[in-house]
Amino acid sequence: MQGVGYRPYVYRLARSFKLTGWVRNNAGAVEIHAEGDSECLDAFAEALFLRSPPTARAHLLARRVAPLESNAAFSILSSAADGERHVSVPIDLASCADCVAELHDPGSRRHRYPFINCTQCGPRYTIIRDLPYDRGNTTLSEFVLCSTCALEYATPEDRRFHAQPLACAECGPGIHWQEAGHETVREACALDAAVKALRAGKIIAVRGVGGYHLLCDARCETAVLRLRHRKGRPAKPFALMVPWAGEDGLEQVKLLASISQSEAVSLLDVSRPIVLLPRDSRAAICPSVSFGLPDIGVMLPYSPLHHLLLEDFGAPVVATSGNVRAEPVLTGIGEAQARLAFIADGFLHHNRPIARPAEDPVVRIVAGVARPLRMGRGTAPFEVELGYRIDIPTLAVGAYQKNTIALGCENRVIVSPHLGDQSTPRGRAIFAQTIRDFERLYGILPGRVVHDAHPQFPSTRWALESQLPATAIWHHHAHASAVAGEYRIETPMVCFTWDGVGLGPDHTLWGGEALLGFPGNWRQVGSFLPFKLPGGERAAREPWRSGLSLCWQSGIPWRKGELRGGALLRQAFDHNLNSPMTSSVGRLFDAVAALTEVCLESSFEGEAAMRLEALCKSPEEPIAMPLTRDEHAIWRSDWHPLLASMLDGSQTQSIRAAQFHSSLAHTLLAQALAVRNETRVNCVGLAGGVFQNRILTEHALQLLTGAGFEVLIPKALPLNDAAISFGQIIEARALHAATN
Repeated sequence: MQGVGYRPYVYRLARSFKLTGWVRNNAGAVEIHAEGDSECLDAFAEALFLRSPPTARAHLLARRVAPLESNAAFSILSSAADGERHVSVPIDLASCADCVAELHDPGSRRHRYPFINCTQCGPRYTIIRDLPYDRGNTTLSEFVLCSTCALEYATPEDRRFHAQPLACAECGPGIHWQEAGHETVREACALDAAVKALRAGKIIAVRGVGGYHLLCDARCETAVLRLRHRKGRPAKPFALMVPWAGEDGLEQVKLLASISQSEAVSLLDVSRPIVLLPRDSRAAICPSVSFGLPDIGVMLPYSPLHHLLLEDFGAPVVATSGNVRAEPVLTGIGEAQARLAFIADGFLHHNRPIARPAEDPVVRIVAGVARPLRMGRGTAPFEVELGYRIDIPTLAVGAYQKNTIALGCENRVIVSPHLGDQSTPRGRAIFAQTIRDFERLYGILPGRVVHDAHPQFPSTRWALESQLPATAIWHHHAHASAVAGEYRIETPMVCFTWDGVGLGPDHTLWGGEALLGFPGNWRQVGSFLPFKLPGGERAAREPWRSGLSLCWQSGIPWRKGELRGGALLRQAFDHNLNSPMTSSVGRLFDAVAALTEVCLESSFEGEAAMRLEALCKSPEEPIAMPLTRDEHAIWRSDWHPLLASMLDGSQTQSIRAAQFHSSLAHTLLAQALAVRNETRVNCVGLAGGVFQNRILTEHALQLLTGAGFEVLIPKALPLNDAAISFGQIIEARALHAATN
């Protein structure tokens, strides 16, 4: 309800029904006092929901008879804070069609103004310093409206009536270009300088809505390779921003990829996410954008500055986060100028302060549904309404990589945008800042904190030092509870939690588990035969270690791995030195990628699995993995039969990759059937980063539904660790309810 033009909408609606009274924000809710004919009041109440702004998510909190006030007209009052808090922090909105049209209208006074917006579009979360959402509580407070903007702001018929980020070239923010050895260039000339730099094959840093992007010409191999070298990003795919073109805006996108209706809808969503699309072999972008992977991440311009820049340049650009290694995106002019100077040849800055960073969201169509891989600008903060109450306001601090935080209070959970991992000081600082911001903006003071059970995670240490009562949640229990929480499932289900690694209750590294139960009561019923990870955490970056481990454990020679491992590693392996046991499907992917020589070393997380998936051209017959019951009554699938086929060089990599995917899907089905035969539980959930793999997930879904299972795959929150904070709150609430 905040930041979507709801009060101006109510004002105009009430006037159309000839009502008197007022509307105001009150502690996050919209409070309306309306007086008039009873029929008009009823029609007005119904229209509040039928004709509300497209980005509004309104629902009725209460309706009651109020004393007459004899107001002469209907008005918008100043915000109040004396009611029950119902705060929702508004998300950033992409430029609307009206503003884009005005941006290109030579007769408009905002023609080519890079910060044009209205009540239906523009920055929100990234400019709000406090609530209620009034201009004085945003980073626009330092920009005093000129007389013309002030008149628009006060005119009920104007679409900028009460638009808080309202601005124009006379009174609002501006842009400037800085390049080493050159004078600062401002406004229109700054945009020209940035476009000229792109055409010259240079790398530029552009300050956007939630932080900086690093941009270069996506058609220029030299520029893209230079960006990779400077940023230390040798192979991870780059996202592209493509000019808005054609009647539907997708004309240039269609030159790069063949897109489905679902993908088109996702590209045009108000959040303007990065959408993973199958690259057209004829696409005029250089190979180093994605380095052999068939999918490319594409987004459309979402701010007026991006619209102007991409339109003037006229071609796709690489648009990657303006950050250093694993840090959150940089937001401030000074810090970006200092820390990106060794990457960017020039900087296109603006002087509208950014209150907090927000990365671009990422989605992928899996099983016909747009599923988020990363929450960010335009999609978070994200609220989940529960079917029950959380008695004690709870803060969840998430996991380690792809981290988010969450606040649970009453019957809702609010999940933050992507915060990245916490391996850097800046990452940990943004994590702490986001917690402070959420507590202040939502007015929620947590009474307890929940965290991952891993004792070495920075989020765990933060939680234990917070002086709040702390509860540890097992990583994969949180994954399973996230699925149950999203679908409001409180009856038994079997949830397959397949990912990289997470600490399990037996203090081994889980990652291939089937959990039976419901929040607060999960029991491991399925898994894989454990294997060692020689070198511990290094195995995630060096897939050959996982491949070598499977061979050593099976007594099968693999010379390519043994040449890398050497005698010292074998001794450590034999004596269980820095060689923890795991059941991780993510590490199985690594092992198979290494044994098939698809990927022996990873330069980014998930590279081995992505390259294996990319090789799957058509389904292949599965390799049966025997399913047996161990001494703890856990069904375990044996990966040993995979090795001979994966090492068989007479078969193409494509065939072996497809065999592996098919084998995993059939193994999942076999475990689900074994559990159903014993328990009659027919509901299956899928959670964990492994299920971001479209080939595996769609095959598993087909097999499960064919066997009569009900299958739950997250679609509101990511499958990966971004949902851990949400799952922690669901799991902690259930645990506390069971003990009270």
